[in-house]
Amino acid sequence: MLGAIMGDMVGAPFEFDRGPKHKEFRMFSNGTHFTDDTVMTVAVAEALLAAGKDADEETIRQYLIGSMKSWGSAYPHAGYGSRFWRWLFSDNEEPYGSYGNGSAMRVSAVGWLYDSLEDTRKYARLSAAVTHNHPEGIKGAEATASAIWLARTGHTKEEIRDYIETEFGYDLSRTCDEIRPYYHHVESCQQTVPEAITAFLEGEDFEDVIRTAVSLGGDCDTLTCIAGGMAEAFYGMPEEFVQKVRDRLPDDMLEVIDVFYQTIDSHKVQNTFR
Repeated sequence: MLGAIMGDMVGAPFEFDRGPKHKEFRMFSNGTHFTDDTVMTVAVAEALLAAGKDADEETIRQYLIGSMKSWGSAYPHAGYGSRFWRWLFSDNEEPYGSYGNGSAMRVSAVGWLYDSLEDTRKYARLSAAVTHNHPEGIKGAEATASAIWLARTGHTKEEIRDYIETEFGYDLSRTCDEIRPYYHHVESCQQTVPEAITAFLEGEDFEDVIRTAVSLGGDCDTLTCIAGGMAEAFYGMPEEFVQKVRDRLPDDMLEVIDVFYQTIDSHKVQNTFR
């Protein structure tokens, strides 16, 4: 989860194609800050922790809606997309058919909270469908959570690649060098999730995944958020980065994050380096 949040923070200054299109850049500065990706990542984690594993789907849906709207109200200027913003600050609770990458950016906690891949996909679908109920929006969330689950349960990158291509039909044959020259700001799952997974697959360690994802450009806070969640699950997250991220988060978010890491098998996050 902190890997996803770091991806959001590091990618945010380079969003809207303002990035260098290379990997040599300063990752943290005094202005490095979280965006809506982080707010909604925390919201989903809080909702699923509060609902528990035995809740029915309608109960989980209500927890998710309530948590998203509550956190959105607490952080109203975090940079939400226009359609999601209207949903967030209205009385309406119905989804609006989005296939935007917001469903994938907020799903990282799902990849850690459940014991089976089947349950991981189920809860990823639920987390997406409260707003992003378009098939591509749901697919993006499922694919992201599945990659995290596979990464944190000891699967190789080749196994992860094969599963994602087979189950979700994403084209993961392109290299980042092939993607980078033409890639531009786009906010769909279809044109963000495969690129994020490719950056994760090519990265040589946690930091290199973050740098590779940012170097692609485009909507790179969200792209790097997605890739960063996978990188944390596969490599672990160096303590120096954990502290830099925590130092930039408010206490209310840290409370949820601390409960999350107490709930999962946290030694896999802090101490697993490949």
